[in-house]
Amino acid sequence: MDALKLYDDVASECAKRTTKAYSTSFSLGIRFLAPSLREAIYNIYGFVRYADEIVDTLHGPQQEAMFARFKEDTSWALEHGMSSNPILHAFAKTYATYGIDREHVDLFLRSMEWDLDRTAYDREGYDDYIVGSAEVVGLMCLHVFVFGDREAYKRLLPNARSLGAAFQKVNFLRDLKDDFEDKGRVYFPGVDMRAFNAEAKAHIEREIATDFRHAYEGIIKLPKESRLGVYVAYVYYQRLFQKIAALPSNRILEERVRIPNRRKATLFVGSYLRHSFNLL
Repeated sequence: MDALKLYDDVASECAKRTTKAYSTSFSLGIRFLAPSLREAIYNIYGFVRYADEIVDTLHGPQQEAMFARFKEDTSWALEHGMSSNPILHAFAKTYATYGIDREHVDLFLRSMEWDLDRTAYDREGYDDYIVGSAEVVGLMCLHVFVFGDREAYKRLLPNARSLGAAFQKVNFLRDLKDDFEDKGRVYFPGVDMRAFNAEAKAHIEREIATDFRHAYEGIIKLPKESRLGVYVAYVYYQRLFQKIAALPSNRILEERVRIPNRRKATLFVGSYLRHSFNLL
């Protein structure tokens, strides 16, 4: 085997193992993509997961310097198409292959950097954070889902942004307790955690429901090679959202809502059947 090909494969395997270790649900969704698309999505997830862990997990006096180094290493990898960091090497390969926009990478890193010291957001800051932490990640993946077709990418861009936003906002609701108690963060603008109530929760849920509706309009227009995998992720997050919406406001401040593995399997099988019989 060619030595560079071997290094490429090892780097992508690192991204794949990272994805499987940190997100069993996302990993299962990727399995419903066409085989030709899976490696690229693993590579993107590995990159965003790596950055997220620096700001969320690797606390200590060197955290800020570590993230600054990560940004520099990312820039170098994208400019040269390779890196000694296997996660960045894998991402750089996908970045070049599918023509991912550099602005999306920069906006993502900006939002991650905000997590180093920001603990609350006004409406403008919240919207900007969502763009960087979620919407542009969806757009990176969209480049892959449409096989780098720029025209298809432009058509589906608004829907992909809505899907990324919906996923992120559901995560925020699910992790409301942990984000506040462990990290001192409140992402939702104008929310007082000491007075979080049904009205505040309902307002957030209406916004998420709108994002989901708009996202679905784009999912059904995706190429068949990527449609099922994205739809599976959509169904999973819809179910998680429904479960959160059914709980009173005080309950989501007491527990982290989860979907049992058996229920996940049922959702995925149902998604596969609906897609197979053109019932989307």
